[in-house]
Amino acid sequence: MRVYRGSLFALLMLLFIGINMYGWRSSGVNHILIFEVDPRNHLSHQDLLEVSACCLSIWALSILVFLFSYSSYLGLPRSVFPLTLVLFLIVFVVNPIKIFYYKARVWLLRILGRIVAAPFFKVNFPDFWLADQLNSLVPVFTDAYFLICFYCIYGNAVDRDSDNRATDGESRRCSSYAYGYGIRSLVHCLPAWFRFAQCVRRYRDTRKAFPHLVNAGKYSTTFFVVISQSLAAGAREAGNHGSETTFFTFWVISALISSCYTLTWDLKMDWGLLQTFSGENKFLREEIIYSQGFYYFAMVQNSVIRFFPIVNLSIWRWFGFVDADILAPIFGFFEVWRRFCWNFIRLENEHLNNCGQFRAVRDISVTPLEGDDQETLNAMMDNQDGVYNRYVDYGTARIPQYATKLAGRYGVPCPVSDDDDE
Repeated sequence: MRVYRGSLFALLMLLFIGINMYGWRSSGVNHILIFEVDPRNHLSHQDLLEVSACCLSIWALSILVFLFSYSSYLGLPRSVFPLTLVLFLIVFVVNPIKIFYYKARVWLLRILGRIVAAPFFKVNFPDFWLADQLNSLVPVFTDAYFLICFYCIYGNAVDRDSDNRATDGESRRCSSYAYGYGIRSLVHCLPAWFRFAQCVRRYRDTRKAFPHLVNAGKYSTTFFVVISQSLAAGAREAGNHGSETTFFTFWVISALISSCYTLTWDLKMDWGLLQTFSGENKFLREEIIYSQGFYYFAMVQNSVIRFFPIVNLSIWRWFGFVDADILAPIFGFFEVWRRFCWNFIRLENEHLNNCGQFRAVRDISVTPLEGDDQETLNAMMDNQDGVYNRYVDYGTARIPQYATKLAGRYGVPCPVSDDDDE
């Protein structure tokens, strides 16, 4: 299960981001401007959905071959197929040849490099947004460690058993918290560390303790959860029930604090909801783009899934590792789903707040453009006199007719300006 689980979650996340892009575009959320990408050189939502669908088809074919032992006709051990799948996905992303969306892959690798070296680079919106996605893909990191451990140390075990399977003891040893001097725990903390380092860097650049140091504190709670979890698991493996109970108590307390902390931050800071003066949008905010029902649904499902670690604790305590390991893919899928819903409102909130306090961009209209509006905007940008007004002053004769047309149609200030404060 572990040899295929991580790649599945990564591909599902890719598929969901493609759907996110379609939703942002349909709702008028200018994600292209927020992510600072050139739409001529980067993937559209159609391209992203196509790539994810093809990769998921290859994943399904690989697992079918693995499960039904077709390797006997090819003269290959079963362990070859999951390894081949992972190598194919890695080569597809890092391939230096200028084919298969080369510029988009370079952009992705550049952002990933900035995430890994977070304390040493200025943090932009794409950096911390992608790092947030990685925080929902923790099984990808832990399963990657499992794959390296299994194939490097016990890769030949699949050829020793009569039914061509590795022994349970060898497989469990790579997934043990005690094995490898806590390397699995360190790998588990990597996504949280990336965001923690980014928050510290943003505090260094802005000298604003709120929200950056407070946000860093949110990610630091993950460290305490993982440390107490690792100590409790190590005590259980060693048969030390007294220490296990103590560490398990710390695990429960840290998990509760982390869940409450992250949930509050999701609703208040990332989504900008639960505002006092929200008008007709009760418990939301005054200005929204999507329907009210979607926000209420997102709030409920986000709250439930944020407390799934507590459910996992109960299973670990009363049923042991086997049942918890079986439920891990279910919890992992729901976390990817939570991030999928989170992305819609996070980008919408960033759009409405003009990309936060650390970036300056042009004002952009929330209302989706109609068919002839693109030509109108192009004409406005090509006007020799430029566009001087951020609002429509109907008493001024110098207002371009294009700005008046857009303002009259949408009932909002003219959304285009030649000013760039950055």
